Amino acid sequence: MKKLFALSLLAVATLTGANAADFPIKDKPVTIVVPFTAGGPTDRVARDLAEALRKPLGANVVVENVAGAGGTIGANKVAKAPQDGHTILLHHIGMATSPALYRKMPYNTTEDFEYLGMVNEVPMTLIGRPTLPATNFKELQAWIAQNKGAVNLGNAGLGAASHLCGLLFQNALKTDMTTVPYKGTAPAMNDLMGGQIDLLCDQTTNTTSQIEAKTVKAFAVTTTKRLTTPALKYLPTLDESGLKGFEVTIWHGLYAPKGTAAEVTAKINKALKVALKDPEFLKKQQGLGAVVVTDKRTDGAEHKKFVAAEIAKWGPIIQAAGVYAD
Repeated sequence: MKKLFALSLLAVATLTGANAADFPIKDKPVTIVVPFTAGGPTDRVARDLAEALRKPLGANVVVENVAGAGGTIGANKVAKAPQDGHTILLHHIGMATSPALYRKMPYNTTEDFEYLGMVNEVPMTLIGRPTLPATNFKELQAWIAQNKGAVNLGNAGLGAASHLCGLLFQNALKTDMTTVPYKGTAPAMNDLMGGQIDLLCDQTTNTTSQIEAKTVKAFAVTTTKRLTTPALKYLPTLDESGLKGFEVTIWHGLYAPKGTAAEVTAKINKALKVALKDPEFLKKQQGLGAVVVTDKRTDGAEHKKFVAAEIAKWGPIIQAAGVYAD
């Protein structure tokens, strides 16, 4: 019996090694699962990345949208997928906020995935309705203080980037606002431009065109340094405006199922680092207002440390707000 068990373990180990050596398997695509609908910011990043990964990975890379439950359905699909490197996940900041937002999670964020590396960061902007009396952040802060309980802050729904930024903004000001959730950014933006809500904090990918067109008022960016984008470079940071330490970026990272062989994850990470330097990928990301990551967070272990820090950052904020999803 012991001999048979040992032979079985050897067979499994040999098979795993063979799979690792053969990755990617010929004629089998690598699928990037996006846990959101097609056409959104995360989907666009995934499709740009898929193109940049094909050559260095030596495989066809396709994108599959598995939306629902704030990204947890798609993430769970990858957590339960075969550990062969052919199914990986591209997820944003929701990877770190879901543990606090959802009472029951079908997976463990830090234990059920192999972290492959970080991809990019998307800045956010604080914008207001065009009829707001404030013309800069100092005046806006005074206006908010004068209208306590009457300020409406829109967002694109539970767990959305705009929702998270709004929570942090209220926490930083130590002021509660009336939050108005929408089913997406588009209806929230329409109501902001129409004056039905007062404020919105959302990604540059969703706000830059409106700021350029002056259909909204822009007050600040959420990065620690000013942006270099022509339409946004004049905007101060919230940090320099008095909210010290305020920083929100919507980042994206890559993940594989826990147990995927180290040789396989190393191959994917190597291909990722090449893709992040691809001129066409860089050009497309710049067009989205995104900043491609070039620091040590492109390593899986460092990205995991970053996500753990994000979980620690957002957990208390979300819990204090009393926001939960079943």
